[in-house]
Amino acid sequence: MSRKPVLKGRAARLARLFPVGRARAARAPFVLLVVLLLGGGLIGLLVLNSALSEGSFKLDALQKQTKNLTDEEQALQRDIDAYSSPDALQRRARELGMVPGGDPAFLGPDGRVKGVPGVAGPQSAALTAPLAPEMIGPAPRPSVTASATPTGPVATPTPSAPAPVTTPADTVAPLSTLQPASIPTPGR
Repeated sequence: MSRKPVLKGRAARLARLFPVGRARAARAPFVLLVVLLLGGGLIGLLVLNSALSEGSFKLDALQKQTKNLTDEEQALQRDIDAYSSPDALQRRARELGMVPGGDPAFLGPDGRVKGVPGVAGPQSAALTAPLAPEMIGPAPRPSVTASATPTGPVATPTPSAPAPVTTPADTVAPLSTLQPASIPTPGR
């Protein structure tokens, strides 16, 4: 049987500072702390996973929307290209009754005409003579197709109104005889 030795003096006083028996720490608060940390971590992972899944669904929807808008933009660009091609512009201009222009003449700063003007396309009374205001009606809207090349010969439209009265050629002054009007320039 072992007994503890009896301490005297200074050793006895130091021995009183140490606990006599094994101190048992309470386990309940420690276990509760560990369970709370593990539960909080699991709930945090669940929330994070849900947020990532929601972001993935939003990303997928936005990618589909971007693809649809890109397809629509390309279709509209193809339509613009078809309407602005030279063949389509020429066909629509002829449908509206326009004719190709002739050689241009230019007015210089002193009022002189430079160059000899040419005739603009085939001459017809309907295109060269002015119409009376009561004979002018609303123009029919031309139908525009998406095809860039015409499928058949292009016919020039004929006016549905009666033929206007033409002006005799001798009453129109040639361009070379026209004199510019003197207009004062402000600030001089």
